[in-house]
Amino acid sequence: MNHPEEKKDPTLFQSSLPLVFLILFLYLNVRFFGTDTLSGANQMALLLAASIAGLVAFHTGIRWKEMEASIVRSISSAMPAILILFLIGALAGTWMISGVVPMLIYYGLEILNPRIFLFAAIFISALVSLATGSSWSTIATIGIALMGIGRTLHIHDGLVAGAIISGAYFGDKMSPLSDTTNLAPAMAGTDIFTHIRYMVITTWPSITLAMVAFLIIGFTLHYPASHTDVADVMAALKDTFYISPVLLVVPVVLIYIIVKKVPPVPALLTGVLLGVLFALIFQPQVIRQVAATGGSYAKIAWIASMKAMFGPVDIPTNSPIVTHLLATRGMAGMLNTIWLILSAMIFGGVMESGNFLIRISKSILSFVRNTTSLVTSTVVTCIFFNITASDQYISIVVPGRMFAKTYREKGYKPELLSRTLEDAGTVTSVLIPWNTGGATQSTVLGVPTLTYLPFAFFNLISPFMSIFIAAINYKIRRFDPSETKSGKKKEIPARN
Repeated sequence: MNHPEEKKDPTLFQSSLPLVFLILFLYLNVRFFGTDTLSGANQMALLLAASIAGLVAFHTGIRWKEMEASIVRSISSAMPAILILFLIGALAGTWMISGVVPMLIYYGLEILNPRIFLFAAIFISALVSLATGSSWSTIATIGIALMGIGRTLHIHDGLVAGAIISGAYFGDKMSPLSDTTNLAPAMAGTDIFTHIRYMVITTWPSITLAMVAFLIIGFTLHYPASHTDVADVMAALKDTFYISPVLLVVPVVLIYIIVKKVPPVPALLTGVLLGVLFALIFQPQVIRQVAATGGSYAKIAWIASMKAMFGPVDIPTNSPIVTHLLATRGMAGMLNTIWLILSAMIFGGVMESGNFLIRISKSILSFVRNTTSLVTSTVVTCIFFNITASDQYISIVVPGRMFAKTYREKGYKPELLSRTLEDAGTVTSVLIPWNTGGATQSTVLGVPTLTYLPFAFFNLISPFMSIFIAAINYKIRRFDPSETKSGKKKEIPARN
């Protein structure tokens, strides 16, 4: 096959064509596959759209070797997320057989009133995520237990997942331990504490509205679960597991080492191994059930531990509800999600190699006229990269680099950019089914992205709050226009 001799800059039509086909393919998947799109249909849609992007890129003079190199770079950027996904699968399995998750569900049912459960779910998730700086770890640990409580109370899965995700992403966004909270100011050119203080202006109204919404919903919902149903679930948990506060040692240790800034992979691996250890010490009867074989306890323990980490585990109980709650899929349960992420990274890599993403972003920049349009353009660009590049880090890094000079030239302090990057980039990644955020959390919680999307109030409100604050010109920080670009800039007081 002959290659074009010269590279040509792609037109807006050429750059947008793969996206149009991707949207069409995804629409057909939802129409024909319903809720089962993650089992392969969406992966194929991304790969077919990547093929179309490759043909367009070839037409503009991009050689296959360049596309391949871009794909490899894109997949490499997702490898940390894939490693974390595998460990989250193993963590879910070992924390289940160790009794940690059943213990959290048991005490949660004992303490939480159904009417304040959604409010409590967003508050607890926010608190843990703020302490750890990780929405993913929060959702994979406390989030799973809260989902179990919500299902026992027969509260809609989307509502429960929306509350957990809202709280977890608030904490992630505001914690100085969070990687995205450090990344955004680095891209914009400010320091992390200035960035966090400035985020309060948009983030606190967003989380307050979300918490009020969940509080109102909690008091207006009908709860079909009776006191007897809850008591039956608690009894089944206690009959199957050794339930004791001593099991809290496992999540407390994990939270502690995350707070101490241990990287996610070794931190989660520690959590997995602690789960195995506590299962062997406190849940020997569960170990025997999971192993489903005879022989020495050493053999049984090895088989059960391996099963919990790598594959599906069903723990039989005298309650069908509890048996369903306790089912885990281990690392194997993450394979469809990893396939989706790899497919999304291939699509993003081809789009990047053809300079299609930059071309579309430049078109968005042409609409910038004032503060509102600049912030709106940044928000749209971040969401655009979450949809196309399928990674929240890219949705912060690329727009951050693109807009930094524009914000400076127009006289805005860098914290306005860094705040907008987080308001739009960090929190919306979990709303895209094929983004690493959306694919991971839907798998971990067992709730399709489109099911929880309408109820992830904090994540939905944040981008609009960022635009609203810019539109009313509230505390928009500017440099003194009399200062030169190269000289030291003097900040103009924020306008209320």
